[in-house]
This record gives sequence, structure tokens and C-alpha cells, in this order.
Amino acid sequence: MTLEGKRTLIIGGAGDGIGRAITRSFGAAGARIAIADLDTRSARAAAAEWEGRTLAIDVDVRSSDGLESMVHEAVAWLGGLDVVVTVVGGQVAFVPAVPLHEITDQDWDTIYELNLRYVARTLRLVIPEFLSQGSGGTVISIGSVTGSMAAPGQAAYGVMKAGLASLARTVAAEYSNKQIRMNVIAGGAIATGASGNTQGDDWVEAIPQGRFGNATEVASAALYLAGDESSYVTGQQLTVDGGVSVRGPFS
Repeated sequence: MTLEGKRTLIIGGAGDGIGRAITRSFGAAGARIAIADLDTRSARAAAAEWEGRTLAIDVDVRSSDGLESMVHEAVAWLGGLDVVVTVVGGQVAFVPAVPLHEITDQDWDTIYELNLRYVARTLRLVIPEFLSQGSGGTVISIGSVTGSMAAPGQAAYGVMKAGLASLARTVAAEYSNKQIRMNVIAGGAIATGASGNTQGDDWVEAIPQGRFGNATEVASAALYLAGDESSYVTGQQLTVDGGVSVRGPFS
């Protein structure tokens, strides 16, 4: 699969793990990439891997002004926009996993800001760009299987990831006739720099494939959704979870 010449914005594509794997996969496929991240040093290091075809942009996704500046800078440098990937998200890196009745308002709002609100804000900024170009565009959001199955201690996170799937369906319903697509990658237990294998043996035993996934496997799914090979796919969740979401109590 090739993304030769595709003008791409990856939000959260600098650090180790899924974002960096997607950046490397897209770079190897020939894309031009604006890498937006709060970690300035990592963003510049990621951009240096594909010098001449990449730009590092500083952004705090919690800031509406920051997101607006990010999109404007990316569009100006790329000369347009074909693909947007939203990677920033998670729970354990930001707030503790606790039962629903113990979640504080502050922690709920943090999960909302870092998993759903910035994606919705980004959509409201990039869709007009797609429309003005007349050639459409595609959005890929990194979601989670917790958006469609229960995960104790992750109520807020699951709600926000379910919201991403709803946004994708809305984009498909409202903009498909303008060649604008959105899909979500619902990841399971993926071993990354952020999560490692800290979940322990109990998690592995719950995975039908008997192992954690890796960031490259998620990046391969993103590469497919970004390319022309998936041009008829929109409003969907592509699940990358080793079978977790289909395992029932009698497995």
C-alpha cells in the first residue's frame, strides 16, 4: 500500500508506541506528514526520520486555539490536507482506574478532553478544509474495544471511545457524498511505551491469541484506512484486539 504524496496530519505521532509506529509506517509509504505533539523534542526527532517530508508542530490538544493554529500550520506547510490521524488518548497515563462511583468530576473531564473533545474540535476544523479542496479527505481515530465492551474501572474512557465511533458514523452519514470518510481503530491490549506489559498475566490469559498486540499491528490498520484501498470504508470500527472483543464467558 502506498500513501505517496498524501498530505497527512498525525496528532500525537511523536512519542514511542502507536503514534510513532503510525508516523513511521506513513513515512515509509511516501506520505508527507505534519507531526503534532505536546512533546516538542520527540516531535522533532520523529520529523528528522523523514527529513524534507515532515514538519513538527507543537500542540496541546486541550487548547482550542492550539488546535486551530495546528491545523492552519499543517495546511499551509502541506498545501492541503488528505489524511488526519488522532492518536492522543488513554486513561491510565492520566487518571487512575476506579469504579464509576469513585470517579471525580475533574478526572472525568480530563478523560473527555484527551479522548473525545479534541477529536470533535479537530473535525470541526479539518472538515471545512476537506470541503474547500473539493477532493475530500479521511480521518482515522485511535479508539479502544472498551468503547463497545465493559471494562471495570474505565467507565469514562469507555464512554469517550464509544463517542469516537458515534462521530465516525455521523461523518459517514453527513459527508460521504463529499468524499469525506472517518473510521476508528478499536485497539485491545497493545504493548507500547505507555502501557508496556504492566497488565500482567491475567490480561494475556484473557486474549484468545495469547499475547499482547504491538504498535506496528495498529499502524498497519491505519495505513489501510488512510489509503485508496479502503475508499469504500467509512463510519466503521476496525478492531485490532487479538480476539478479546469476541470472547464470551464460555470460551
